[in-house]
Amino acid sequence: MAEISSTVEPAGSAAAAPEHVSGRWGWFKRLPVVRQVRQSVGLQRGMLVTGLVLTGLFVLTAVLAPVLAPYDASQLRTPDGAFGAQQPPSAEHLLGTTVGGYDVLSRVIFGARTALLVVIVAILASIVIGVVLGLVSGYFGGWLDRVLVVVADAIYAFPSLLLAILAAIVISGGQSTMWGGILATALSITVVFVPQYFRVVRAEVVRVKNEAFVDSARVLGSGHWRIMTRHVLRNSTRTLPLIVTLNASEAILTLAGLGFLGFGIEPTAAAEWGYDLQRSISDVTSGIWWTALFPGLAIVIVALGMTLVGESLNDLADPRLRSRTRSKQVGGAVAQTSVATSVASGVDPVGTPPAAGTPDPADTTDRREEDR
Repeated sequence: MAEISSTVEPAGSAAAAPEHVSGRWGWFKRLPVVRQVRQSVGLQRGMLVTGLVLTGLFVLTAVLAPVLAPYDASQLRTPDGAFGAQQPPSAEHLLGTTVGGYDVLSRVIFGARTALLVVIVAILASIVIGVVLGLVSGYFGGWLDRVLVVVADAIYAFPSLLLAILAAIVISGGQSTMWGGILATALSITVVFVPQYFRVVRAEVVRVKNEAFVDSARVLGSGHWRIMTRHVLRNSTRTLPLIVTLNASEAILTLAGLGFLGFGIEPTAAAEWGYDLQRSISDVTSGIWWTALFPGLAIVIVALGMTLVGESLNDLADPRLRSRTRSKQVGGAVAQTSVATSVASGVDPVGTPPAAGTPDPADTTDRREEDR
């Protein structure tokens, strides 16, 4: 019995250790991104981690742009002289210079900051407008709901890039400053995104407002504002993070398309990848590859990273994937338990009897009884 107790006590202490660790780091494991990474398996986890790394590098580059960039985005010369147009990569200009005489590396780095600001402003404005309209339309219904649905469907059916161009022309009004151009571009993208948030939130509100807990709140005397904000809204925005990640990559591509067509931000106000790519088209035919390669590569990498994050989160929202993950974890635990039980009982893990030459506990007990 002493040997059995000495064997059980370490197992109990080992089992208590993970509970202590999980209790200490439980808040970290419940974070949105960390929880999705822990739920993912195999290729799904690789896609999600790759997307998070690319997106994290994009955000860090945008935040640290003044520190990382060797020159300013609109700088054309130093005290030693002008940069020169279409200079190849060298020690002074690691990625060369553009046709306008700007440093390519500085333009690419500051372009990340412009893209991040446009994405943040566009998505925040889209969420606020789309969620409010969807909440009011789905909760009250009636003629207001029908009008908003028709308007949203008409906007959603219109080509997104053409709608963004039209909105940019109306909103910009000849703005050439950095914040004026960023605001105009972000609002033009917002016009494209609002119908998406409106339709998703409205569909969820129509479903949630008929639930039993909403009827109970009405019976208790809660007003419309309290029911909409405390009960309906909380249960109608669960899918918004998925839409945000997918719309972020779409905002990057729409911003690049506007800049490529000449409806984006002026080059002297801020760096923008689409504009730089459009200005370098004529360079490609002349064998000058560095002015077009790096802005285009930045667009592809950032859009790819955000798309991987969005698609991975969208797949992880599928209950079937979560069921497979749980089944795999439970199956592993059952297998370990079966092996431990079979070894303790003297049976092989696959269910075969002990090998020849191995004493059987039952035979040993019978022999002891015969000796007595």
